[in-house]
Amino acid sequence: MPFKPIPAAISVIIGLIIWFVIPVPTGVSPEAWHLLALFVATIAAIIGKVLPIGAIAVIAITLVAVTGVTNDSPKGAIQDALSSFSSPLIWLIGIAVMISRGLIKTGLGSRIAYYFISVFGKKTLGIAYSLAAAELMIAPITPSNTARGGGIIHPIMKSIAHSFHSTPEEGTQNKIGRYLAMVNFHANPITSGMFITATAPNPLVVDLVNKATGSELQLSWTTWAIAMFVPGLLCLLLMPLVIYLIYPPEIKETPDAKGFAQENLKQLGRVATHEKIMLGVFALMLILWANIPAMIFGEGLAVDATTTAFLGLSLLILTGVLTWQDVLKEKSAWDTIVWFSALIMMASFLNKLGLVDWFSTNIESAIGLTGFGWVGAVVILSLVYLYIHYFFASTTAHITAMFAAFYAVGLSLGAPPMLYALILAAVGNIMMGITHYATGTAPVIFNSGYTTLGEWWKIGAVMSVVNTVVWIGAGLVWWKLLGYY
Repeated sequence: MPFKPIPAAISVIIGLIIWFVIPVPTGVSPEAWHLLALFVATIAAIIGKVLPIGAIAVIAITLVAVTGVTNDSPKGAIQDALSSFSSPLIWLIGIAVMISRGLIKTGLGSRIAYYFISVFGKKTLGIAYSLAAAELMIAPITPSNTARGGGIIHPIMKSIAHSFHSTPEEGTQNKIGRYLAMVNFHANPITSGMFITATAPNPLVVDLVNKATGSELQLSWTTWAIAMFVPGLLCLLLMPLVIYLIYPPEIKETPDAKGFAQENLKQLGRVATHEKIMLGVFALMLILWANIPAMIFGEGLAVDATTTAFLGLSLLILTGVLTWQDVLKEKSAWDTIVWFSALIMMASFLNKLGLVDWFSTNIESAIGLTGFGWVGAVVILSLVYLYIHYFFASTTAHITAMFAAFYAVGLSLGAPPMLYALILAAVGNIMMGITHYATGTAPVIFNSGYTTLGEWWKIGAVMSVVNTVVWIGAGLVWWKLLGYY
């Protein structure tokens, strides 16, 4: 059979139970509840590997259009089902994967990788920390965490893995590639939480906090950076060790790495013209992603992150670094565009149809009945806010839909505004690490094939606990010293 029958049956049964058996709760429209059934069934099918993710996504898009859960009009239903294909985030992810092909094709990626190995490569753990350090250094000036983790760090990580002949194609990803891929990804949510300018949703949090407190609490760039730097740094230092313990690489020490890297650099010879072009485009994209022209000359020179990605790809094609055939052959990019679009579409309409608002309202009522003080309420709200992200394929969508409601509930129950804002802001970044669709960086790295779905979700669950305990635990001490509560 073209699909796995048992996981397929389970997914269908789950969807049918939610749709037909479980009564539609009061305050929820039948359309929202039926879309939830399709969404949960889709996630179950992905977890069960019923078909390739792209194929499951096509079926999910078809079901949304056929059932009309978002629109009574057949024409409107298919427009809704395909709506996320116009999302800039979707194309930023796909184009970033395509551009990374240039680093491999020109050899620039290998050159960078060999340099990293020559400096930090005595042990695999050292390479992991070098990737995390690179993330941290560019995070303050890279507002797109997808561009940073998926477009900048990931190609370097892949090149390092390739240099050790650790690839999914060869079935040797466990040598070093799987470990480095996981470190590559999990450094991304941590650094995203350390600076307002490290990911797009953070300024939204600042705005929502400002509005919720009547402009009494305004989180400045400096306030955020000081508050988050210590707990974030502790998480960043601990993360490579935790992953190392759970999924240790087969190659743990590379005592000859320096000589090995230098020999390979010698074999690569002088930097070729295409490498120089690739490096120039890479630098240009980094400058634009970091919004440096706008910072210096004004917002009139600001360039959208996705526009920057298209500009980079266009320059690589015009200069011959990449051909259109190279772009077409990058199957993982096109696959990502399809399946990520389907998930974002479904998550977005769950919000538009009011299911998220209903959920938030019921949380407030339920917590109020428990009689917990604000401390217990904050713990419950933060954990629910974190793990409800399993139902979101976009951090921005999650924060847009739920932050204001959760923050308002906490404040009404007596939580200190500054403390609770910092906790939710931290959790809002930690949650990006739990699934392979939780943020834009995730599908880029997951689709490189170094980890299985089970491995990804296991590490995501473990790191969500570790990061929450360390970040909030250290944060409570650090924020108390700073006088934030």
